[in-house]
Amino acid sequence: MKTAPFLKISKLSGSGNDFILVDNRTRKIRGDRLVLLTRALCRRMVSVGADGMIFIEPSKQYDFKWRFFNADGSEAEMCGNGGRCAARFAYRQGIAGSEMTFETLAGPIQARVEGSLVKLQLTRPKDLKLDQSLELEGKTRTFDFINTGVPHTLIWVEDIEKADLAGMGPRFRYHDRFQPAGTNVNFVQMKDPGMLLVRTYERGVEGETLACGTGSVAATAIAFFKNKAQSPVKVKTRGGEVLTVYIEGKPGLEISRVYLEGEVRLIFDGEVFEEALLE
Repeated sequence: MKTAPFLKISKLSGSGNDFILVDNRTRKIRGDRLVLLTRALCRRMVSVGADGMIFIEPSKQYDFKWRFFNADGSEAEMCGNGGRCAARFAYRQGIAGSEMTFETLAGPIQARVEGSLVKLQLTRPKDLKLDQSLELEGKTRTFDFINTGVPHTLIWVEDIEKADLAGMGPRFRYHDRFQPAGTNVNFVQMKDPGMLLVRTYERGVEGETLACGTGSVAATAIAFFKNKAQSPVKVKTRGGEVLTVYIEGKPGLEISRVYLEGEVRLIFDGEVFEEALLE
């Protein structure tokens, strides 16, 4: 007997962050099944593999609503590169026009799609805390903190290649200081006022990802508040791609608007079989 697929999906990548996207406007997938599908399909080598999964659902106010889940099944408020992928997917599927607004747990997000280039206007950064410190393993560690839709801790380094991401990332991510939500951890090197290098230990993936959109915005916002950056700022990700962050506001004082721009790759449209869910 021929096996039949049970779910249509698309896979897109934004600067090395890859996502599985599903048109769920009929609300066929509900409740705990959203989490179970995400955990199963995001496994690499034995299933589709991805950093996260995005379900497009109907919205009463905007073009659509998204539900975004990290690979571990935890639901996140926002994801910059995931948002760019969702925008291109929605435009390609005829769900929204080239300019759109969609609903997230972090608030409404505006996007513009021009071919493979997608630009998001994100929510205003909040919860800014500069020049903070905490004790780790008998040493005082300094950091900055900001929420760009999700929480980000920033650690400035002189050489991004020597950053102790594997060691320090989990210690900050799970530290009592950031509970109960935890935090993403970004290691940032400033090349010049128009270029940053960023590596990210990502909450929900629990490891380094090739890029992080909200993390790139967080690094740029902190540099802007510290009068070190001049908009627009290029942010080189671990995967080698470059994102552009635009900031409007008064350097060192306030941010009124923030935008994230970069290329989105369409990887494939396909159908998933039940075997992709097997343990």
